Amino acid sequence: MDLGIAGKVALVTASSQGLGRACAEMLAREGARVVINGRRPDELAKTAQEIRQVMALRDADVHTMAGDVSNPDDVTRLIKATIAKFGQLDILINNGGGPPPGKFVDLDEAAWQQALDSTLWPVVRLIRQCMPHLRAAKERGGGRIVNIVSTSVKQPIGGLLLSNAIRPAVIGLAKTLATELAGDGILVNNVCPGSFDTARIRHLYETRAKGTALTAEQVADQAAQAIPLGRLGDPKELANLVAFLVSDKATYVTGQTICVDGGSTNTLFG
Repeated sequence: MDLGIAGKVALVTASSQGLGRACAEMLAREGARVVINGRRPDELAKTAQEIRQVMALRDADVHTMAGDVSNPDDVTRLIKATIAKFGQLDILINNGGGPPPGKFVDLDEAAWQQALDSTLWPVVRLIRQCMPHLRAAKERGGGRIVNIVSTSVKQPIGGLLLSNAIRPAVIGLAKTLATELAGDGILVNNVCPGSFDTARIRHLYETRAKGTALTAEQVADQAAQAIPLGRLGDPKELANLVAFLVSDKATYVTGQTICVDGGSTNTLFG
């Protein structure tokens, strides 16, 4: 199926590994020109080269831009570099690692501020600075924004208080923007990953295993058994949905929050 995104310009944040990388690779497969972002230039360069080599994509137009999206100056540089390189922006994929685990009694105000700076403010700043360019994309079929959040916005996850409290703000922002930006041809949606086989989830399992008789592998096995489909997700499975949402096959879908979790989220409208 031709998704109609060949030649579009996509910016994918935190895309040197994990879910962000999977999304960047999928968009490149579909012919989009992709800017990938991360903190480490060496890791970004390696990722870009690997994406070009996948499925003989040696001519894939993948541009790297190192930077920390929790830093306002880096956000500005990232947007300027994207426009300088390609002259347009059609797709914004907001991705990030999320705040660290912790319980309420263990988190001071500094932890809360750091979580806001790393989870909410980057999304606000990126959308704000990308908006003029996404509006200009209306003549090319419209701009697209997809926020990669967490199933914690549907069902709080034990031990992830900061994610449970702050990520829903991104959902409120997106739902409001879906209405405010509809006239500009910009579609705004959210994708909620469950348990995927990524470095972040492995770190979480290591944290949960500490102080118990279980190994991280045993914690992972238990987590997989609790998923109706009986396994962790492949990052490509989330990337498939993201590619659909930014395509010309989803032009009547906006303001939605969709779980990709193997059936784990136990909510009526999840």
